[in-house]
Amino acid sequence: QSVIIVPGYGMAVAQAQGAVSELTRKLRAAGKTVRFAIHPVAGRLPGHMNVLLAEARVPYDIVLEMDEINEDFPDTDAVIVIGSNDIVNPAAQEDPSSPIAGMPVLEVWKARQVFVSKRGQGTGYSGIENPLFFRENTRMFYGDAKNSISQLIPLLK
Repeated sequence: QSVIIVPGYGMAVAQAQGAVSELTRKLRAAGKTVRFAIHPVAGRLPGHMNVLLAEARVPYDIVLEMDEINEDFPDTDAVIVIGSNDIVNPAAQEDPSSPIAGMPVLEVWKARQVFVSKRGQGTGYSGIENPLFFRENTRMFYGDAKNSISQLIPLLK
C-alpha cells in the first residue's frame, strides 16, 4: 500500500512534524510505502516544509517536490493532508472562475482515499472554500494537527 503525506502551514503552526515523523516510521515499519508531496508555496517561505521534515528526521529521499510526485496520486491508496488547503484545492483546475484558477496544485483528490487534518472549517489563505473536503473519497478530521496525528498513531497496527 502506498501513502503520500502532504504537509502544510497547519503542520508548522501545530509543530506537528515530530508526530508526522513518528507516523511515517510506523507506516514504513508496517510495510507501507510512504512519501511526502511538497508544494512550492506550502508554509511561509519556499523550503519551509523541507526544513521542518528534515529537523524531524524524515528521510530526505522520500520528500518529493510537486513536479516529481503529482502524477502518482491516481496510483496512491491513501493521502494524508496535514494543515493544507489552497495547495490541494481542485477548484484551481476545475473552476475557471475561481480566484485560484490555473494555480498549480497537488492533485490529491485522484488518490483512492484522502484524509484531511485541519484545525477547523475555515478557508485557507485564498479565503475560498475547498471542494476537496466534500468529495466522496475524502474524510475530514478536525483539530490541532499534532493532537490529531498523535491520536492516529496508536491506531496503526
